[in-house]
Amino acid sequence: MQASIFLARLLGPLLLLPGLGMLLTPHLFKTMGTELVGSLTLIYLFGLIDLASGLAIVLTHNVWMANWRVIITLIGWLMLIRGAVRILFADRIMPYAKKLLGNKRLLPVSGGIMVLLGLVLCYFGYVA
Repeated sequence: MQASIFLARLLGPLLLLPGLGMLLTPHLFKTMGTELVGSLTLIYLFGLIDLASGLAIVLTHNVWMANWRVIITLIGWLMLIRGAVRILFADRIMPYAKKLLGNKRLLPVSGGIMVLLGLVLCYFGYVA
């Protein structure tokens, strides 16, 4: 349980604040996204960061119980998979990512999901 609380305290703000940023200043995040998908090197480096972070979460917190802790496990696995895809297929995902940035609903929806997950994890990490 200690690992769950630690990771909730770590991931909660890491999801909450960028999620709020996406909702409050979407133009900044669209600019950053455009710059990111224009750089193969950045996609690869972010893939390494995602892979390492996801692997660290999965190795320390592979909990598949029907409660809030499974959120952390799912985030870890998704980060691990996203990192592997970015490393192995960086050049192939660039056109898809550029197309995705043109979607006007991308930032509000993803920002809202991040805020919701961040609030849930902050609650269980700091309050409950």
